[in-house]
Amino acid sequence: MLEKIDLSKKMGKSEYKEAMADLELKLGKLQRECKDLKIPVMIAFEGYDAAGKGLQIGKLIQGLDPRGFEVHAVKKETEEETMHPFMWRFWTKTPAHGRIAIYDTSWYRRVMIERFDGKVTKEEIPADFESIRAFEKQLTDDGMVIIKLFLAISKKEQKKRFKKLLDSQETAWRVGEGDLARNKHYKEYEKINEEMLRKTDTHYAPWTIIEATDKRYATAKIYTTVINAMAAAVEKARQPKAEANGTSEAAPDKAFQESILAKADLTKTLSKEEYKERLKELQKKMQRLHGELYRRRIPVVLGFEGWDAGGKGGAIKRLTEYMDPRGYVVNPTASPNDIERSHQYLWRFWRAMPKAGHIALFDRTWYGRVMVERIEGFCSTEEWQRAYKEINDMEQDLVNAGAIVMKFWMQIDKDEQAARFKARQENPEKQWKITDEDWRNREKWDLYEDAVNEMLIRTSTPQAPWIVVEGNCKYYARVKVLESVVCAIEERLKEEDRKEQ
Repeated sequence: MLEKIDLSKKMGKSEYKEAMADLELKLGKLQRECKDLKIPVMIAFEGYDAAGKGLQIGKLIQGLDPRGFEVHAVKKETEEETMHPFMWRFWTKTPAHGRIAIYDTSWYRRVMIERFDGKVTKEEIPADFESIRAFEKQLTDDGMVIIKLFLAISKKEQKKRFKKLLDSQETAWRVGEGDLARNKHYKEYEKINEEMLRKTDTHYAPWTIIEATDKRYATAKIYTTVINAMAAAVEKARQPKAEANGTSEAAPDKAFQESILAKADLTKTLSKEEYKERLKELQKKMQRLHGELYRRRIPVVLGFEGWDAGGKGGAIKRLTEYMDPRGYVVNPTASPNDIERSHQYLWRFWRAMPKAGHIALFDRTWYGRVMVERIEGFCSTEEWQRAYKEINDMEQDLVNAGAIVMKFWMQIDKDEQAARFKARQENPEKQWKITDEDWRNREKWDLYEDAVNEMLIRTSTPQAPWIVVEGNCKYYARVKVLESVVCAIEERLKEEDRKEQ
């Protein structure tokens, strides 16, 4: 892409002045329309050092209402950011519906500057590209407008600009050793950029090359590119929408009617004495292993799903009882609030992912998208069908960053659930646990069962497995959860030991 670019393009002062008066008005109008239509916009500025990213961002925001945008200067990762998957800091900086986020360098830093500097291995690059494509696809599928601008200048022009900056004490600090190294090895860096552009130029998030030698030409082209992308989004949003096709009576995919849940042996039990003995032993192991996880900076993500009254809370309580509370967080997942609804549905879960060495437990999870939201019609059929891949991609990002990821389905039968509901109603201290909604959900048991079976098949992977927990006996269920987590951590520590040898 880069070798065909004509970097000599220019724009005269009078032509520029006349064009910009119109472009600034158009951009301001489109910002207001995007806000009214709740269209979020992300604008990523990438390109060669000294190509004018900061200057052009300054020019662009002159046409915008400052109350509706935020600029993120993306530099070297902070210590906190290095302890998360590399896309975490960008997921947490995605704009709410109707707002604009501008990035002075972006998620591409990893496959450009950090790759050139040798901070990312050759083996990591393919997974990084896949994570970037998945990130952009998930956001654009949710209505995000992603505008990616690559500012290009020649090696000669870059060197000239560096010299000008270095000649002044006020600007010399802006040129670092890395900048000079990339100029010295311009061709090598150009190949890295070329590969990046080729592998991430998609129909849903295309690249626009900005010929940045002439600053006026670059500004006008950037404005035009942004305006065209936002105008297209506004036009699309104003088109009559097809009737929502999410439905609580959607028939399950025939290919996924095999029942994983039916295979669960719900007669499995433990006596109270055996339960107490095994529980104490496993909790002590968990206490020790928690310390090892922290020492070796291994993050753990544990998701708990299951039928109402299936025993999620009891299992989580026994799992964490001996753990250091400073090293884990239990995240209870309820219906999304207004802020969470103004973002892509995985945003709120990305924000809660643990840093290296810590454990995040989720009481209900991101799988609500393919269960309750699917059954109750809170999302369209298209949205929940594509969610399987979106979820798998997110979990793969966590695994790639070194996390242990496990998901538990707490399985009970309808009779056991009815008995637990009744017991809760009759116990004043537990009545808060039972709601009218719990009883209504029982009426849709078969629909939920079909959805859960499909979910288990589509999203259980060797890297992030589903574990069906036979839960009619609470003692057995709690021990199985603890045992599964302990075994997974012990196996991971053995792998780490083998790597160190």
